[in-house]
Amino acid sequence: MEKEVVEYRLNLNRRRFLSTLGVGFGSVALGSLLMPDLLKSVNSPEESLLNGVRHFAPKAKRIIYLFQNGAPSQLELFDYKPKLKELVGQELPDSVRGGQRLTGMTANQSSFPLVGSFADFKQYGQSGAWISDLMPYTAKIADELCIVRSMHTEAINHDPALTFFQTGAQQGNRPSMGSWLSYGLGSENQNLPAFTVLLSRGIGNGQGVYSKLWTNGFLDSVHQGVQLSSGEDPVLYLKDPQGLSREGRRVMLDHLGELNQLSYEKFGDPEINTKIQQYEMAYRMQTTVPEIMDLSKEPDSVIKLYGPDCLVPGTYAANCLLARKLSESGVRFVQLYHQGWDQHGDLPYEISHQAKDTDQASAALVMDLKQRGLLDETLVIWGGEFGRTNYSQGRLTPENYGRDHHPRCFSIWMAGGGVKPGLVYGETDELGYNVAKDPVHIHDFQATVLHLMGLDHEKLIYKHLGRRFRLTDVSGQVIPGSVSYTHLRAHETGR
Repeated sequence: MEKEVVEYRLNLNRRRFLSTLGVGFGSVALGSLLMPDLLKSVNSPEESLLNGVRHFAPKAKRIIYLFQNGAPSQLELFDYKPKLKELVGQELPDSVRGGQRLTGMTANQSSFPLVGSFADFKQYGQSGAWISDLMPYTAKIADELCIVRSMHTEAINHDPALTFFQTGAQQGNRPSMGSWLSYGLGSENQNLPAFTVLLSRGIGNGQGVYSKLWTNGFLDSVHQGVQLSSGEDPVLYLKDPQGLSREGRRVMLDHLGELNQLSYEKFGDPEINTKIQQYEMAYRMQTTVPEIMDLSKEPDSVIKLYGPDCLVPGTYAANCLLARKLSESGVRFVQLYHQGWDQHGDLPYEISHQAKDTDQASAALVMDLKQRGLLDETLVIWGGEFGRTNYSQGRLTPENYGRDHHPRCFSIWMAGGGVKPGLVYGETDELGYNVAKDPVHIHDFQATVLHLMGLDHEKLIYKHLGRRFRLTDVSGQVIPGSVSYTHLRAHETGR
């Protein structure tokens, strides 16, 4: 029944409704009585495609996901393990490893020498969170963060692990998290897509980022993420062709819409109506996107906050600033991918540069949202697809070592959007190899994100090929204690 309702609302657009009933004022009045939100712009959750699908009061309206592609080493950034420095060069005990599957890069190593972090750690904020000196700006916002140190996953290689985080499955052709949120909540701004993607790359080994990570999967294609580039044309083929005026394009789209409508009435394929919507969206984006991508009007105080790199198109800092502008304009889900965290060798040098590329801008985004009064309603997420091993891959020297993939434990952080600030959740053992307390699986993380957006992960379902699919598959629970219920009560009482 749910799918039929969604398809009905997708297929019933304004032009078809008015052309069927006539364009007189009586028809408009009748239309507003039959379907009150038909002639409204979609500017609130209650006016989304599923109209009222939120299952309870939301804590967040939008998400900015700062995905650190390649897997940052938690042992150099957020998970302080002084014991490793004491045992440097000693063999990883078999009792700790527990027969864990290894990647092909270290499976044939004759030894697994433990290695402590070259970076220094200190405690910050009232939370007393241990944060590396590689992240001085992030350290300043420690009390805004909910740091989860007990993440774990089954995937041990980049592609399935990255796909798992984004789609809830290690195989492809499943809807991404942004697509699920678009499907469940719709868009806040008719002139922008509900789901956008930005890419950047640092100095290290860059793992591939593919369009399947922001695919709509089996959901309607209107929910697919839209990639914005740093080039002259942020969205390809968005500009009017040479020789075609704005008015001419409007006439062309109207005639094309009429032809598509005739085609739909003949064949009944809902994708035809989706194409109509996409043409209309592209037309509206022609004025909105260039304005958002223009950073020249940002005040000096904002440029100083994000750092000078924010004026260089395609950098991580520029994308963080664009993410704020997109989110502020009503984009439901903004996904950043920053490549270069896959440090199997020369880790001290590479992670230092990656941290420098991302630290200031990540913290600036949180502070910028807060000073604009937007942090409470915007969930910011920072993290990669898995962690790194506590032993060295290959040759070990104090100045040069690497770490292999490690799915058993790693760290992420979240801020704003109803998460409990100043919280360090979960613990790993003294060698940083296994979760010791409060494990958090990928599906638990996804369930928590949906919960913060007012969605029950067990109820956000789409029936496909006879099966009821959801982002969290058949598992997942909200991370206990991670949600700020004071913030929830404020939403419920309308304050």
